[in-house]
Amino acid sequence: MEGRKKSRRYIDYPRLGRKGVRRWLPSWRLWLGTFTFVLACLAGLFAFVYAKIDIPNENALAAREATVYYWADGSQMVSVGAVNRQNVTLDKVPKHVQNAVIAAENATFYEDHGVSLTGIGRAVVNMLSGGDTQGGSTITQQYVKNTYLSPDQTAARKVKEFIIALKVNNRKSKPEILRGYLNTSWFGRGSNGIQAAAHAYYGIDAKDLDPSQGALLAAVLKGSEQYDPGLSKANHARAVARWKWILDRLVATGAMSQEERAQYRDFPEPHPVAKPTSQAGQIGYLVDVANKFVKSATGLTDKDLARGGYRIHTTFDKQRTLRLEQAVDGVRTKSLDPKKRAADTFVEFGAASVRPGDGAIVALYGGADATRHFSNNADTTAVPAGSAFKPFVLATALQQEAEQYGDQPRPVDAPSRAEELRGALMRGDNIPFVQAGKQLGLERIRDLTLGLGLRKESLAQLEQTFPLGTSAPSAVRLASAYTTFANGGLHAEPYAVAKMSHQGRAVTGFERTEPQRVVTPAVAQEMTNTLSGLGWRALGVPGGKPVRQPVAAAVSEAKDRMKSAWFVGSPPPAGAADWGAGWAGSGPGGAGVRADRASGQGDGGEPTTAITLFRNKPGAPQLLPLNGVGGPDTGLGTSLPPQVWAAYQNVA
Repeated sequence: MEGRKKSRRYIDYPRLGRKGVRRWLPSWRLWLGTFTFVLACLAGLFAFVYAKIDIPNENALAAREATVYYWADGSQMVSVGAVNRQNVTLDKVPKHVQNAVIAAENATFYEDHGVSLTGIGRAVVNMLSGGDTQGGSTITQQYVKNTYLSPDQTAARKVKEFIIALKVNNRKSKPEILRGYLNTSWFGRGSNGIQAAAHAYYGIDAKDLDPSQGALLAAVLKGSEQYDPGLSKANHARAVARWKWILDRLVATGAMSQEERAQYRDFPEPHPVAKPTSQAGQIGYLVDVANKFVKSATGLTDKDLARGGYRIHTTFDKQRTLRLEQAVDGVRTKSLDPKKRAADTFVEFGAASVRPGDGAIVALYGGADATRHFSNNADTTAVPAGSAFKPFVLATALQQEAEQYGDQPRPVDAPSRAEELRGALMRGDNIPFVQAGKQLGLERIRDLTLGLGLRKESLAQLEQTFPLGTSAPSAVRLASAYTTFANGGLHAEPYAVAKMSHQGRAVTGFERTEPQRVVTPAVAQEMTNTLSGLGWRALGVPGGKPVRQPVAAAVSEAKDRMKSAWFVGSPPPAGAADWGAGWAGSGPGGAGVRADRASGQGDGGEPTTAITLFRNKPGAPQLLPLNGVGGPDTGLGTSLPPQVWAAYQNVA
């Protein structure tokens, strides 16, 4: 109708009276209005969430349970925990220890409002992007996480942490929060709280810690897996660096004078790591490997696991583990006499059995006793593979020929690098393997070993000696690599945990991937045939006495540098005509696999077992030579791993 005024629009968009691009560009009023509206919504949402979330009952700490580990058959292996914590009042914690913790973890503790906005934002972004879930928390936030919340790494839990931290900061004094934090924090070595940590690391009460010791305990708060100096040399180096940094921070924050700082130049070495008596024998080593797999599969930390309440079902076979331990003990007792021969001192064994079809680790031998010998010999990456690595070079050559000729037979006049290497492997000749490294390419050999499951960090530098076994894979990884040949060229990643739950809820991350093809079935069969020949030389003919494989000339000329002996083998399947028909092995740095298990069908089958022997004096930087180990008839001790294997199979 003419004369009627047009109704006014509340939002002038698209903009009237504008043409072209300007019609679609919002005005500053629209920008400001939108920003104000969003800000008001966020403020309302925050107010709602703040009112909705209350501080949970602190008594929830009492509900913590032990973590239980189970054998593969479902029977209980060991119960670890529950919580090792002794609460102390703040006056029982020296001021210099309090200052060290604050300097290391949250220098603005007494001034802030209990939260770090930048830290929360960074953590949420990382979680949503699949990155690291740690970092950025104040002491108040960490206290809230320790006391009131679950270890779940989710954005929702981080929001709860933020809100509860604000409320705790408003309702509790800073000394109360600091006391709670010191009593609930994880310091490693099974210790929750500063009092338990003081005893675990130094055997004293918290009140007796000096500033240097306090700085070390403050350092391990960043993560005992990385900063407990007793766990590894790398940890020790990190701990020393952080200990120095914390003492310097105390000076920078005015909590310590330069004169007092100058008194603490020597690193306060803690007591050696001690395992609970419930983890004696092989149990501690099994728990160690299971925990490593759990942390890799789920992202959980030692601190999370220490909260308890987990049910961890491992792949370890109780009877096989017992048989393996008995086999090692029997050979040790029979062949080694430290009182008679100095060369028999500091001799260590390590072993692992891995099932070909699915990669399950079914047995380990980590050392004499996990409560006395703390490093896990089945999982160490400090023992060179030696000649046990050479079959991987042969497999590389065979795979290259398979790719070159396909299904066609190799021409008669065409040279075969693989044939030369096969002969050199039987003779124990090193030179052809060095030459093969040049012709095949060290990168190609490395890539195949990575496909077989060896870890990149355990591989040596790509130098001329690389094909001779300067790399140091663990017994677990070496056994797993050899299962590929017994499994028709398919490699299944090794694993130690089948499933896991926390307080009745399944924990994800244990889904198994399909085995990956590394070499062709034909190459796998050729490898097993070759390795079977090595086995006859290492253990002797069926019904005869086992014999030592002759030491190759190159090895003989460098006896003083012989630092390890290996045997890798698989038994024949049930019902085989004789016990030697389907396995293989060798003496010094030896290797072997079952020659008639190439189908890769199912998850069953007899496992491949890798056994190593070496000499390691505690505190020494290098392995000791094997000269004289076991007397003159053991070939530098190289006949002992095959003897362990034979005893393990009950066929000696």
